[in-house]
Amino acid sequence: MRKSHPIRRVVLATAATVSGVVLLLSLKPSSDPASASAAGAAPSAAAAGQESPQGGTGAAGSTTVDGDATQTQYGVVQVRLTVAGGKITQAQAIQAPKGGTSDQKTALSVPQLNKETVAAQSANIDSVSGATYTSTGYKQSLQSALDKLKAASASSSAGSSAGSSSSSGSAQAQAKTVTGQVAQTQYGPVQVRITVAGGKITKAEAVQAPKGGTSDQKTALSVPKLNQEAVAAQSANIDSVSGATYTSTGYKQSLQSALDQAGG
Repeated sequence: MRKSHPIRRVVLATAATVSGVVLLLSLKPSSDPASASAAGAAPSAAAAGQESPQGGTGAAGSTTVDGDATQTQYGVVQVRLTVAGGKITQAQAIQAPKGGTSDQKTALSVPQLNKETVAAQSANIDSVSGATYTSTGYKQSLQSALDKLKAASASSSAGSSAGSSSSSGSAQAQAKTVTGQVAQTQYGPVQVRITVAGGKITKAEAVQAPKGGTSDQKTALSVPKLNQEAVAAQSANIDSVSGATYTSTGYKQSLQSALDQAGG
């Protein structure tokens, strides 16, 4: 038999190897683009599933309202409230006395007043010792912010029920709150706030009154009487309380200015 040439054997072996490789490649399953895209989309879908519960639809909306700027002996005080779900969630003084010792007093009193406001959910908070004027101005501005929120809530409620009770709603006048000017007396400032509805005074209160020493007793005795008389008289023509002449005079002056603002 004729022997094959060595080079021919090499060529044949190489050809056999190449054929085997081609055969193996043809048998390997091709990748499925759809499967690859599905595999890549799975993590995104999972991420979307985790993010969807964090959407803003579940969070309760909040409302921010600024109280009136209140002028004190040492500067202006103005309070801003944030309310959510019918509750005060944050209180802050966007204006407060500055300069000199006022910086220290403001830094000490305002954080405490903010904290007390959130805790009390009202303007019925204690004044900070050593910062009486700032505390008084803070409470006045706070009360005006609360009044604005109350008025907005009442207006919203009236609007929602207008369709079913339009006749009664039109007959009932909307209440409004008016704060008189500060009346300076020999023993301290007096300021009156009145609530008027249907052309009548429904409530009167002193948001400022003399404090300290015997003034505390006189204020405690006279102010409730003056509040009651203002509602009964429906005017500033009320009697002074015996033993509290200065407070009574200041009360009537501030009451008259509130009535003037309310339209008589």
